[in-house]
Amino acid sequence: MKRSIRSHKKKFFALFHRSKPVLLFCIGGAFLFAGILVLWASFIKLPDFAAFQSRKVAESTKIYDRTGEILLYDVHQEVKRTIVPFEDISPWIKSAAIAIEDSRFYEHGGISFRGIARAVLYGGTRGGGSTITQQVIKKTLLTDEKLITRKIKEIILSFKLEQSFTKDEILALYLNEIPYGGSIYGLGEASMTFFGKKAKDLSLAESAYLAAIPNAPTYYSPYGNHRDKLDERKNLVLRRMHDLGFINAEEYASSQKTKVDFLPKEPVGIRAPHFVEWIKEYLANKYGELAVEENGYKVITTLDYALQKTAEDTITKFAPDMEEKFGAKNMALVAIDPRTGQVLSMVGARDYFDTKNDGNFNVALALRQPGSTFKPFAYATAFKKGYTPETVLFDLPTNFSVGCDWRGIPLSSSIKKEDCYMPENYEGGYRGPLTMRSSLAQSRNITSVKTLYLAGLSDTISTAKQMGITSLGDTSRFGLSLVLGGGEVQLYEITGAYGAFANEGEKNESTPILRIEDKTGNVIEEFAGKKEQVLPVEVARQITSILSDNEARSPTFGPNSNLYFKNKDVAVKTGTTNDYRDVWTVGYTPSIVVGMWAGNNDNSPIKKGNSAAYTVTNVWRAFMLEATKNTPPERFTPPEKEDLTALPAPLQGIWKGGEKYVIDISSGKLATPLTPLETRGGVVVPEVHTILHWVNKGNPRGTPPVSPQNDPQYYLWEDPVRMWVSAQGIAEGDRSVIPNEYDDVHTPESSPQVSLSGLDFSTPKKAGEPVVVSVSSMGRYPVSRVELFMNGEVVGKKTSSPFVFSFIPSSFSSLSNTNTIDAVVYDAFLNKGSTSAQLIVE
Repeated sequence: MKRSIRSHKKKFFALFHRSKPVLLFCIGGAFLFAGILVLWASFIKLPDFAAFQSRKVAESTKIYDRTGEILLYDVHQEVKRTIVPFEDISPWIKSAAIAIEDSRFYEHGGISFRGIARAVLYGGTRGGGSTITQQVIKKTLLTDEKLITRKIKEIILSFKLEQSFTKDEILALYLNEIPYGGSIYGLGEASMTFFGKKAKDLSLAESAYLAAIPNAPTYYSPYGNHRDKLDERKNLVLRRMHDLGFINAEEYASSQKTKVDFLPKEPVGIRAPHFVEWIKEYLANKYGELAVEENGYKVITTLDYALQKTAEDTITKFAPDMEEKFGAKNMALVAIDPRTGQVLSMVGARDYFDTKNDGNFNVALALRQPGSTFKPFAYATAFKKGYTPETVLFDLPTNFSVGCDWRGIPLSSSIKKEDCYMPENYEGGYRGPLTMRSSLAQSRNITSVKTLYLAGLSDTISTAKQMGITSLGDTSRFGLSLVLGGGEVQLYEITGAYGAFANEGEKNESTPILRIEDKTGNVIEEFAGKKEQVLPVEVARQITSILSDNEARSPTFGPNSNLYFKNKDVAVKTGTTNDYRDVWTVGYTPSIVVGMWAGNNDNSPIKKGNSAAYTVTNVWRAFMLEATKNTPPERFTPPEKEDLTALPAPLQGIWKGGEKYVIDISSGKLATPLTPLETRGGVVVPEVHTILHWVNKGNPRGTPPVSPQNDPQYYLWEDPVRMWVSAQGIAEGDRSVIPNEYDDVHTPESSPQVSLSGLDFSTPKKAGEPVVVSVSSMGRYPVSRVELFMNGEVVGKKTSSPFVFSFIPSSFSSLSNTNTIDAVVYDAFLNKGSTSAQLIVE
């Protein structure tokens, strides 16, 4: 054993002697490096700490409207700081700051390597990586450059600060320098601004809040949308104080329960306050709190300030009536340009400075149930799958829970009555067979739940997400009630999502930023636009056509409702939650989409019986009229007319049966290939069933189901239909309605014979001189319409004789040396005849 130890010693000393030069070199290098650092540090002059008040706040971030001329907010417009001596600071806030920021403050010499390791391990929940001393240095002397030299300077200056000041003086410097958001700096100003009291009078709970905010002043602002997160961090501060022995168990428990009220935010120096606070949070999240406070950014937003004022004034005008008549104390509005995604206006509450009603809370960014404004996403998904706006569903009493019968009666004792999902229509009653167009336009609940089932719950959620709804959260908790607004969304997001309907299925990602410049004028962020086709064009057009169809919605809303705009194309959808806690209106033209919400921040219901159509829609309409007052009438592009005759009967709008025959409406006989699309119709052998009887739910245009009764919803939908058929006395099985002759109105002999005259087509014509063409025809039936085209471009259309057309060739973009002139003639039964000629132009 001894021999082994002696052997190891010999090996060690031998290794030491061989490595001695290397070790001496490393030791020497370390001393040299330390000497250089000491020499460098000796040349760094510590600033006069009495001049800290004049630090970098002059490099202020300014937020502007879209013109870059109207200042919405200056982050440091009026910097406020009240210096408080150490002895006049509450011991609670001293302990709270140390507990959450630097628990070994009175033990280290300016740098805490243990604190840095703890911050890495625990993500800052047990104190930050930087000591209070380092934070004083960072907030007073250094820039925010991300360089190793900055960190070295921070360490050296922290040591020098510890040598120049006592610990109490350093803590006082910290508490008088920390930012609390906007223009508020230091504990003295914060305690007066937030609580109206001096720093020495702060309670334990108030101190915990003030220690919590500086970590992220914008995010944790008591006037922002994250009060719940501020409460969580306040409780973290208290827990740290208890763990460190600064407070006992009784103080810890009571301070957690203590309700702390913040004073109202002062209404000065800010325009569009909810929008500005949102921008500040965006900047802080992307660039950091320190950068926003000190880098002198110039932020050009997308806000249209004239439109913003219109929104604020409109809400202010209607606010008293909304509260008195309907019990809605709050409103919010978002306006977006669907062609770009740029946010034009945002009002998060009827009065930002009304703290009694939590006015500083931005409801435009809050999660609320959308009611029926969610329905278009289900219908769009159904149309994507092949259903049509003409698809017929039955608006009848229906239970959708498989453990209950169609009347909503449980099928076993293990199922409770309330577990049976049997929605009602908002205005009550049932309308029997109803097309999807009428169902959405009239906002019928029962047929909308059926539409969601046909479209598919997961597919509908996917459509909503693709269109910009990201706030639904855990979608596994949703059922068929989702289509009636069972989830929660942001007004901001659903307004942006409707923009995809307005923009023919193309979603432009919503943005509030046009450009951000640094203090030297360099552009660090600029709007570029992010587009994505999230819906087929025809599907978007179909939804828009329905939401702007005043005739289709009239049975519910009347022909002259607040949803109707004379001489303007406006698509709109309302929504009311079952408990009357939320009322919505979201609508659009091709160039602006506007969403509005009304209700109460405390989630109390408005007065029952007041739907969105008679409450918030009044305000929405007033704003929409002003927003579109000076714009020319814009028209939506209608969806293309589709030949539905080859589709299953329910998709054609035929509900009386599934054995169908295509007929010519004008003759009442079976259609032929010559029968025009416009005169085609369908007749069926009467046999009434639910749509699930006739179509495959997932592929409605494909092969009909062999065993439709295997669908779990089949009998829940079928039984009420059969009861309704019996009550209506509808006779079934009669085949006499099927004609046995074929269309003899539309035949080759019936087509008009067309000729052109009045012009010598063999002679070249001058491009700038008028050309006159006369169209004549002979046929079995009178002429109803004549159309003339040059190279496919419309020259003109006429419905009465003489059918003479005059035009100048040079006015057509398709003009060439040889041009094709087409004349098309339709008779009274839409028989079609045509002829062509070549027009030579010099």
